Amino acid sequence: MPARRFDRSRVRAVRRAAEIAQTDLAAAVGVANSTVGGWETGLASPDPEKLPALARVLKRELNDLFPRTGLPDLTDLRCDAGYYQYETAKIIGTKSAGPVAGAERGERRLKDRYIPLLAAAYGVSEAELRRAQERSIDKAQREPGDEPEHEEAGIAPAAGGPPSTLSEKITLILDRSYPGQQQPPSDAEIADAVNAYAGSEVISEEGVRALRTGAQDAAAPVVLDGLAAFFAVSPMYFQPDDAVARQVYEGLRLLSASRKGSVGRVRGRGAGPQGLSANVMSLVNDLVTELEQRDPEASG
Repeated sequence: MPARRFDRSRVRAVRRAAEIAQTDLAAAVGVANSTVGGWETGLASPDPEKLPALARVLKRELNDLFPRTGLPDLTDLRCDAGYYQYETAKIIGTKSAGPVAGAERGERRLKDRYIPLLAAAYGVSEAELRRAQERSIDKAQREPGDEPEHEEAGIAPAAGGPPSTLSEKITLILDRSYPGQQQPPSDAEIADAVNAYAGSEVISEEGVRALRTGAQDAAAPVVLDGLAAFFAVSPMYFQPDDAVARQVYEGLRLLSASRKGSVGRVRGRGAGPQGLSANVMSLVNDLVTELEQRDPEASG
């Protein structure tokens, strides 16, 4: 998973605006004064486990001060909770952090009895922890720099399959629709677009951030419709309908493939009531054929 982005200039600006001395910040997060100086001059970067404490001291939301696109794996959840790996041994009641280390490396799954303990410590639900675990395993099963393969498609699926929560649905679109150097829209831009769709202010930048990060898991129908219009997906995508979510997920796989030049390896296939509908499958196959004709080498 992509690491959180540490912007030394922004951290320095936020600290100065809050009138917090480097020495006070260092003391609050438990590091030497010179360490904070190194962070702000670019000589070093803080451990990801330190970012939550930094955000708290600077009175900023973690996702605002240190943004990250993409869905979290087990390592991300631990770091976002401010725990170092060795500290997890005490959480799960073992002599070492071996079980957590192995799960983070994707070598083996956590025992069921560890799930509720870690979920509570990390401040997430057990379902979120299990989905993060699957992302760690998915990451470990591919070579560095390679995209994971999905059966015969050769295109990376969203880790853990189609999204289920509102946060995962928004994050999936942001992650898959703006690859490479393209920058996804900011929370403020999304809020402006939704408000323009509604014709009045129905959500704020902070409200969008809460939905995107999972701090809030529900929104008014007009907000969901505005999000669907902005992202150009079916309004049903943001409803609790697994079949529709899977169809949009498959469409995003195709979009990702076309932008990576590997769309020729993708073929829509029927997958029962939870897969692509006949119309969508036909559209996918027609588009693949058209792109193959334009660029025969893409299917090689």
